[in-house]
Amino acid sequence: MKIDLSGKTALVTGSTAGIGNAIARGLAETGAEVIVNGRGQAKVDAAITAIAKAVPGAKVRGIAADVSTAEGCKALLAALPEVDILVNNAGIFEPKPFFDIPDEDWSRFYEVNVMSGVRLSRGYMQGMLKRNWGRIVFISSESGLNIPTEMIHYGMTKTAQLAIARGLAELTKGTAVTVNSVLPGPTMSEGVETFVKDLAKQNGQSVEEAASNFVKQHRPTSLLQRFASTEEIANLVVYVCSKQASATNGAALRAEGGIVNTIA
Repeated sequence: MKIDLSGKTALVTGSTAGIGNAIARGLAETGAEVIVNGRGQAKVDAAITAIAKAVPGAKVRGIAADVSTAEGCKALLAALPEVDILVNNAGIFEPKPFFDIPDEDWSRFYEVNVMSGVRLSRGYMQGMLKRNWGRIVFISSESGLNIPTEMIHYGMTKTAQLAIARGLAELTKGTAVTVNSVLPGPTMSEGVETFVKDLAKQNGQSVEEAASNFVKQHRPTSLLQRFASTEEIANLVVYVCSKQASATNGAALRAEGGIVNTIA
């Protein structure tokens, strides 16, 4: 299967690092024009340079905007009025005991993880429907199905994304626009790598031991028995964005290594 997205424009939010960066690179490899997004111009510029180096001939540019705010989304929409592909990847996580999570954290997580996707989908989806082609993908998590006790506020936002994506998919009936969610499991992105290094330091372990123990302790049902790579997640997202994925709509697609041990 050769995925060719030449002539399509793709925006990946939160794509200066981690899963978002791998998705941006993967879409650039298909010939799509990719817009990298992050809060700071320096990180956006660095990501553009890295993608251009990794993918010779890549069509890649960037827009710095904080999509966790209404103002940031408005600025992004003004700078980029139309896209064919929107990957709502921007997100944050933080392990914290439930009784220590203040109201401010619940609001902050909701704004970053949920409302960024709501605002941008509202801004771009009508154009996709008018042109009769488009792809919207929400990067959710297996934590949206198996709510982690160590970060219930994060799990709540990931469940909300699944609901929003399914609801938006209902609005595409009879068109060539699709809206789907992709659910990664533990993935060795830069943020997670820092988290694992901190765990290793706290427990006097190597990074490899800490990573292995985390999966075994906190995600014991994992069939993969390791952290996924960002590229492994990006591969599924690129497919969902492709023309070949035209019959996949309203779906919650798992790339979580078998942690969710149900058949549907």
